[in-house]
Amino acid sequence: MLDDIDLRLLRALQRDAHLTAQQLGDLLNLSPSQAGRRRQRLEADGHIQAYVARLDPRRLGLHVQAFVQVHLGIHGPDHSASFARLVDTRPEITGAWTMTGDADYLLRVYCSDLPALNTLIHDVLLPHPAVSRVHSQIVMDQLKTDGPLPT
Repeated sequence: MLDDIDLRLLRALQRDAHLTAQQLGDLLNLSPSQAGRRRQRLEADGHIQAYVARLDPRRLGLHVQAFVQVHLGIHGPDHSASFARLVDTRPEITGAWTMTGDADYLLRVYCSDLPALNTLIHDVLLPHPAVSRVHSQIVMDQLKTDGPLPT
């Protein structure tokens, strides 16, 4: 069970994962050792899964962000597992979800340019034996970056 201090700690770490135990203690009105132990417990319990750096895709030469809906023509556990393995091997696919509705999967992709997106769709996704069609939507502008989870 998370208490108010745990939730405040999680909110602070979502804003800045580099906060030291001293800084967390100051924010939470705890001693640094108490704040550090709470952080360690939240890590051990799986509330905190990882600490990562958010990179600027454009500075890395990734100028096209797109969402790709994938429709399977053949359904079954073997085809789903095979498609999941394909998705896992492609670094340009940064997120993948199974969906309700018309599409079976929604993929978030970052590519250097439109020809790279075209290659991903036509040379990687469509040749998969279970895939019947894809529908891509290119992001024109991102109004809000992936933000912290509500706590």
